[in-house]
Amino acid sequence: MKKKAVFIINLISGTSDKAAIPGLIDQYLDKTQFEYEIAVTQYAGHASEIAAKAKDDGVDVVVAVGGDGTVNEVARAIVHSSTALGIIPCGSGNGLARHLLLPLNVRKAIEVINRCEIRQLDYGIINDYPFFCTCGMGFDAFVSMKFAEAGKRGPITYVENVLREGLKYKPETYTIEDESGTLQYKAFLISCANASQYGNNAYIAPQASMSDGLMDVIIMEPFDVFEAPQISIEMFSKTLDKNSKIKTFRTRHLHIRRDKPGVIHYDGDPVMTGADIDVELKPKGINIIVNTMADRSERQPNALQNAAAELFNEINEIRDGITQSRLKFQQWSKAIQKRLNI
Repeated sequence: MKKKAVFIINLISGTSDKAAIPGLIDQYLDKTQFEYEIAVTQYAGHASEIAAKAKDDGVDVVVAVGGDGTVNEVARAIVHSSTALGIIPCGSGNGLARHLLLPLNVRKAIEVINRCEIRQLDYGIINDYPFFCTCGMGFDAFVSMKFAEAGKRGPITYVENVLREGLKYKPETYTIEDESGTLQYKAFLISCANASQYGNNAYIAPQASMSDGLMDVIIMEPFDVFEAPQISIEMFSKTLDKNSKIKTFRTRHLHIRRDKPGVIHYDGDPVMTGADIDVELKPKGINIIVNTMADRSERQPNALQNAAAELFNEINEIRDGITQSRLKFQQWSKAIQKRLNI
């Protein structure tokens, strides 16, 4: 008996033209396995409506054809059901697809759907907003808001916003409570990661897994302008967790309080919310088609990247040592001057 599939296409996601995709689906989808329909979204939230109806109709697979926003819309409509999520990544970042090592080529992504290997994976909720890749607050949420306001998509727009706003952004103070206790941090950002990256291979949580029942919490402490290039390099080389400015832990539930309401993001979509933030992981809450042919080692840094991270940290330790020695010398000099009444 054939499986039923619905392909939900968001024509305005990402930066590429999607006019050819229906023809590629018809050409490369295995019709001995699937009978299928194609639906095109007309407005924000439409993908969720289509996916919810497909679930209610007993459709086996709903395929999100778009970026992380489209994936989120489709996925949140089918959690805790037998309907599986498929992804043909066509967005500007494709964070979830990249974490899952899905091909960015449409034909190869359809071949993954043809194999139809399904796994039960985790997802999260932040203040009632489901997320499947990452959520957070602080600078990354602030940039997500600027990115949404820019009207243009793509990595260039994202980098422009990061460079323009990064040096002006002021860290906030957060009180964080989980199963192990309560701590307070002054942080540049706090990210909760179900998957390893934001998108475009920017790895905020290189060790994150979607099948361990826990989310990786990343606290980025304030850093100076000299440390910014190192953090950027380490994010793209999958070694950010080795940086001394990064604190990480794993948990299933988290309560965060900040000084005032502000923006948060879920899978890159920004929303204003209150001072109190609850984040919870839902283990094995969604069925997703995965790429069993992928090379899992692609998620890990290579020897050169590890060596570069260690070198950066050694340089930072030397610089910190010099700074501390200078401060001690200044204090010693002032003490002598005071004693000599100079």
